Amino acid sequence: MRITIFGATGNIGRVVVDEALSRGHHVTAITRDAKKAAHLPSGANVEVGDVNSIADVIRFSRGQDLVISATRPAQGQEKQLAAIAHALLEGLLETHTRLLLVGGAACLTVPNTKGKLVLDDEQFVPLAWKAIAQACYEQYQHCVSHRNQNWTYMSPAALIGSGERTGQFRISDAELLIDEAGKSQISWQDFAIALLNEAESPQFLGGKFTVGY
Repeated sequence: MRITIFGATGNIGRVVVDEALSRGHHVTAITRDAKKAAHLPSGANVEVGDVNSIADVIRFSRGQDLVISATRPAQGQEKQLAAIAHALLEGLLETHTRLLLVGGAACLTVPNTKGKLVLDDEQFVPLAWKAIAQACYEQYQHCVSHRNQNWTYMSPAALIGSGERTGQFRISDAELLIDEAGKSQISWQDFAIALLNEAESPQFLGGKFTVGY
């Protein structure tokens, strides 16, 4: 596949680039900062671009099979997430390219709570994380209401970070995944496996899904 990855130098984006290359895909890695290009693997075609720019979205998605967005705004700029989703969805209407958007867990429901959103559960979203969680929820809602429905929204577990590449995880289309110890977590590495699985064999087009242990 020919895949464009926005946010390629971020924590998740870099791991996704590695996973895509390991599977033999042709990767165009987009970064806003040319100085960070040196941190990307030599197998990727590195370009400088801005996911907020509809023109850049069109430019770097033309002729591609898939666009993956793994961007995250700086603290205090969380509300950019909905605008990023808008730029992606508008630009990809022009090129008819599928979008796989790395989002947040806020739009999921908590098991055994009769539909309570993760966004509203302090166990998983403490006050310090509320702003980014609210922004992720609004980003997902923007996708749902947009005229372009050629997208998939991927939510991580409540906690995501560097760890092992085990290939052992669960998938859900609506509920947060919680393990026997009451924790909701996934490594960047296993998240990337699940993301590329969806990229290669779409199961959740026009909707969301999540991954966790």
